[in-house]
Amino acid sequence: MGCELSKLAGTKSRNQAGNDGSSPPPPPPAATDPRLPLTARQKFTVIASWKAVSRALEPTGIYMFIRLFEENAELLNMFTKFRELKTKEQQSTSMELAEHAKTVMSTLDEGIKSLDDMDAFLTYLHEVGASHTKIPGFNRQYFWKIEKPFLDAVERTLEDRYSENVENIYKLTIKFIIETLIDGFDKAQSEKAKS
Repeated sequence: MGCELSKLAGTKSRNQAGNDGSSPPPPPPAATDPRLPLTARQKFTVIASWKAVSRALEPTGIYMFIRLFEENAELLNMFTKFRELKTKEQQSTSMELAEHAKTVMSTLDEGIKSLDDMDAFLTYLHEVGASHTKIPGFNRQYFWKIEKPFLDAVERTLEDRYSENVENIYKLTIKFIIETLIDGFDKAQSEKAKS
């Protein structure tokens, strides 16, 4: 049986080959920017699967913030507009929280959609990171607090499309986004210190 299959495979590829019997080499995958810690295939996977999240930015974002505050209640105090929302119910129906969730998700959306253009990606996320230096009491380590809530929220939105492979790619992606935000934050801090 194995022999038959290999014969079939052999005839098939010969038929598709050029007239001289040699098949053209497959095109190499487009090289990814060396600054991006993802392969071309991983980048394609995250951008493609993100489309579903992109269509549900607000609910995904609200869920992400509810998870964030469940795990880090102290961070609620950073948010003057909704620090009094102590329960999940209050948080899930708050217009202010929904607005902020949408803003943060739009940042992530913009970031993921610009993975094809590292210059745009880095410039944009450095600016967002830098803007957090204006928040009184904001600590650069707070950026890491969103990692797990983000992954939980993406998993909830993607449901069965959130395979182990997709999860691993999102882990790499959010880590890279957070590191880039922190770079922007640090640069702005040191600029401030100089002036």
